[in-house]
This record gives sequence, structure tokens and C-alpha cells, in this order.
Amino acid sequence: MTPKKIALCLSIALAGSCSSIVFAEDTMKSVNSITDALINGKTSANMNLRYEGVSQDNALKDASAFTLRTRLTYETGTFAGFSSLVEFEDSRVVAGIDDYNNTLGKNAGEYSVIADPETTELDQAFLQYKQDIFSVKAGRQVITMDNHRFVGHVGWRQDRQTFDALSLDFTPMKGMTLDYSYITQRNRIFAEAKDIDSNDHLLNASYKTGIGKVTAYGYLLEVDNDTDNSLDTFGLRLNGGKDITYSVEYATQSSESGGTSYDADYLLAEVGTKFSGIGLKLGYELLGSDDGNYGFSTPLATLHKFNGWSDQFLNSPKEGLQDLYASIGGKLAGVKWALVFHKFDADQASATVDDLGSEIDAVYKYSFTKNYSGGIKLAAYSAGDVGSGKVDTEKLWLWVNAKF
Repeated sequence: MTPKKIALCLSIALAGSCSSIVFAEDTMKSVNSITDALINGKTSANMNLRYEGVSQDNALKDASAFTLRTRLTYETGTFAGFSSLVEFEDSRVVAGIDDYNNTLGKNAGEYSVIADPETTELDQAFLQYKQDIFSVKAGRQVITMDNHRFVGHVGWRQDRQTFDALSLDFTPMKGMTLDYSYITQRNRIFAEAKDIDSNDHLLNASYKTGIGKVTAYGYLLEVDNDTDNSLDTFGLRLNGGKDITYSVEYATQSSESGGTSYDADYLLAEVGTKFSGIGLKLGYELLGSDDGNYGFSTPLATLHKFNGWSDQFLNSPKEGLQDLYASIGGKLAGVKWALVFHKFDADQASATVDDLGSEIDAVYKYSFTKNYSGGIKLAAYSAGDVGSGKVDTEKLWLWVNAKF
């Protein structure tokens, strides 16, 4: 072999060795970056200690629940746009105060309902990939849309609502957001025993304009129980304003189950203003009826937020529901407070159901420090027509929250 050929062979061998070294170094850097993302993640804890009392003007005994909800969360750092989150949630009765119907059979028919059963479960566990204008999330996760009227996390209850889903978020231009979620399981507030398999498609598109945020949506829901059923809702929403705020929304819904189909409409009109630190709001919400046979339904919503805190209308009556409400609120000596009044009427009145009652709600919340807060909340519902099946109801909540 000539000296030139020997030199060439040595060069090739040396280059191959260098390439292997570079590859090994790059691989080690990637491994180190992944390790850093896992080790240098964020941990957090949130604990909510709450007393809830319920008194109803019927044969059921007054209910009392003293529960502690603990939520532990670990979120990794980001590597090449990927990150993940794992979260566990536990709800326990404290001091043996559990005189309530927990929705899972305990004390059923004896005490009033308080929907906070004892449970320990995986609250969230997802893998996420995020770029500048695009993100995708797969796994168990919190999903909320707009003001939670159609899709929410029901965060007021101790066991909040999450979903097993694939979610896509796309921001093609400034001010525009396109969201899509496919849900295979609804992890509801009643512990795992009452979770629901589903085939739900959620589509939500919004764009910020000079007059406010315009949103168009389509929520196509189906319970996966080997029967023909669907609940399809399409709507438009506009909300905006500064000194005077406003929200206007309209939706139409079709429901099919067991060969029976219904149609109903939804309407919202709300206006608010603020002066001297006092906020005022006046609104009207209609969950329409199909000739008194079916009421507009929002099964994925944060329902406690709407139509009164006593939770009389978690399921819309078949006569439909009209809710005329007014609220006033502000902050005094560091305490946030609000008073709300609701007047309820049927959309399609019958001979026995027209007046659905009224309600007064009040809340006082205070942040002691950055990590601790607490409050007191009251709801007093006065029943209307006997045919509605409602009774006078009073509820009280006292709570302390800690987050780290």
C-alpha cells in the first residue's frame, strides 16, 4: 500500500472516530437535557378545608359535611417543546362530620345531597407539545371553554371535573384562537364510580375585534353506552367593553336519544359597570324548552356558577328556565364581597309550573397571605309553584384554602 493510501485510510478512520465522539456528545447532551427537565420541574400543593351545610323544607334531614381536599401536582420542565404534568387529588371527611348524601349511596334518602364523596384519584396526567402558535395535549386534563357555561372544570366541588382527551390549540394570527378537543371519558365530580365514557367533539373559534371578542362554537356530545344518542350545540358569543361590559350569546341545541329528538334554544344578555370600586351587573339567561317536553342542557358545564348557588337547576326543567339576575359586589378592607338575586320562571309554562322561585346569594372572601385564603358563602332559595318539585333550600359554606 502506498503512503498516500495509508494516509487516506488513517484520515477516514480518524473522521469516523470524531463523528462517533460528536454523536456520543450530542446524545449525552440530550439525555442531560431530558434529565434536567424531569428533575427541575415544579411541584405544588393545594388544600381546601370546607364545611358545607344544607337545610331543605322536606322530609330529608339537614346535611353537614366537613371535608379536606388535597391536590398534589408535579409539572416537568420543557425539552424540545415537550412537557408533562401529573396530579393526584384526595378528598376526605374530617372529624367524622359526614351526615350527608354523598351521591354514591351513603345516607341516600335520609340526608340532603352534598356532592363531595370521599375519593382518591388521578386528577391529571398528560403529555404536551407546544410551539409558538400551536400546542397539543394528550391525556387526562382540565378543559374549559369561554365562561364555563358549556365546558368547565366544576372547580367549586372538592373533586373537580377533568377529561381524558386529545386537545389542540392553534393561533394562526394575532387575536385568533382555534381549539379542538376529542373526549373519550368525562371524569366527573362524583368520584370514579360515576365517570362516563364518551365520544365528544368540542370546537371553539374566537377572534378579538374592536367591539369585543367574537366566539363561534360547536359541541357534539355522545355518551358511549352502545345506544344511539347525541347532544349537539352550535352557538355564537360576543363579549367585551371596558367602562361598560357586555355579553350576548345565542345557541341552538338538538338532542336525540332512543329514537326521540328535541330542539331548544339558549340566549344570554348581560351588561355590567363599575364605579367607586363597586361592580353592578344585570343579566337574563334563557335555557329554552321544546314545547314543555325538554329543557336545554349543558352537561359539561361548571353548573354551580350559573342559576344560583343552591344548585336547584343543575338539570334544566323540561319546561325550560328563564333566569333574570342582578348582582352587586366590591372590596372593603381587603374583603371581597358580592350579593346576587335571581328570579326564575319557566320558558314554556304549564298549568302547574310557571313560577320557579327566587334566590338570594352572598359571598365574602379574604386572602390572609399569598398562600392562605378563606371565605363564607350563603344561598337561600325560595320555591315557586308546587308543581316544580322544588322546596325552600338554604346552604352555607365556610372554607380555608392553602396553596404552596
